[in-house]
Amino acid sequence: MSSDRVHDCGVRVLVVEDHAALAERIGEGLRDAGMAVDVVYDGAAALESTAMVDYDVVVLDRDLPRVHGDRVCRALVREGSRGRILMLTAAVDVDDRIDGLELGADDYLGKPFAFGELVARIRALSRRGPGVPPVLHRGDLAMDCARHRVTRGGLPIALTRKEFGVLERLLIADGATVSAEELLEHVWDANADPFSNTVAVTIGRLRRKLGDPPLIETVIGVGYRL
Repeated sequence: MSSDRVHDCGVRVLVVEDHAALAERIGEGLRDAGMAVDVVYDGAAALESTAMVDYDVVVLDRDLPRVHGDRVCRALVREGSRGRILMLTAAVDVDDRIDGLELGADDYLGKPFAFGELVARIRALSRRGPGVPPVLHRGDLAMDCARHRVTRGGLPIALTRKEFGVLERLLIADGATVSAEELLEHVWDANADPFSNTVAVTIGRLRRKLGDPPLIETVIGVGYRL
């Protein structure tokens, strides 16, 4: 690869923070790290977003308007949300941290915080999914998710963030078909146009870069598989 910087292309994050300027800074920084990020500013919007999108990580401010962050956290846990919850708060004493974790949060970070620590915690939470190995294989294709490196037959292949994210989802599926909608949901954010041909274009570029024999199969009317 052309860079050793770690990118988290297959990580979909929801940032819930009522301080708009801080929320946008967090979102922008996480996008720079290669994550797909949606941003909302209150608890009601958070519940609406999580009902529609299967997020990997929810960065949740505790003191939210409309629906308090504690209620949002309880609701996500009660509904069996797959997304890991990283709770943010200005209250940083031990009792507050214990309260947040007992609500069902997976991690807790006090404000103010170092942005690098936030990114590291999100990466750690996103890796807690069931059974995803650090290096994914399919035939002579290998993907090192942590180092953002892809090889085929031992030769490196340079991929964009979106190409990497799509390929990662296909590899994780392990031969099962992945719909264009699922790829769009996990690799892009809410600003992506669901009626565009973005996924098909990305798949086309991937096929060319991965070379012959072709690895990605189109299942007409269903999606794609390796």
